[in-house]
Amino acid sequence: MIKAVIFDMFETLVSIFTGDSYFSEHMASDLNIPAENFRPVWHTTETARSCGQCTVPEAVKICLEKFGCYNEEAVNLVTGHRREHLEEVFAGTPEETIELLKALKDRNIKIGLISNCYSDEAQAIKASVLYPFFDAPVLSYEQGVTKPDPEIFRRAAGMLSVSAGECLYVGDGGSKELYAARDAGMKAVQARYFAHLAYEPHIPCGKLDEFDQADTQMDVLKYL
Repeated sequence: MIKAVIFDMFETLVSIFTGDSYFSEHMASDLNIPAENFRPVWHTTETARSCGQCTVPEAVKICLEKFGCYNEEAVNLVTGHRREHLEEVFAGTPEETIELLKALKDRNIKIGLISNCYSDEAQAIKASVLYPFFDAPVLSYEQGVTKPDPEIFRRAAGMLSVSAGECLYVGDGGSKELYAARDAGMKAVQARYFAHLAYEPHIPCGKLDEFDQADTQMDVLKYL
């Protein structure tokens, strides 16, 4: 019996492809650094950003110092644009997402969140209209561990006071999350309702036929 639904955040409850996207190539443009040079350096900071070892401004500073062009104004420019984009993402939270979360609450189903996120994303999540719905918000930036590490799934189930077998995990499939959830003993469903918004090279995950699919937010209810 499913007693809790644990969601991924991006491309599951909201989409980062909402409005004007802001990826590493956009950051590089703002910093006047070729994207092909900036992108790999930025990615070297991903684990530290995701695990709370450095903030986004600190990571941008690290990158700029490697290129020998650090200045505070450049850091503020990039972090400001990231903040504006995240505000736009959460301002565009689909009503269907809210309806799904309300439906789960009406069924007395506990709601968890497991999100691989950076400092600015964690802040945006906490400020969002979605945050009050979560009985157990598990943010990698605060937890010091990321998906697909099984520990983050154990922590979420523990915070919800349910067993893994009583959890439904819903995510787009990035970071091998569906495999990790399944290996942890949870039922895993792939969220596909934002898939049409993504574009290369930023598509987090293609369709995984071995998992059940949710083509709309309310399809999630079929798997309770």
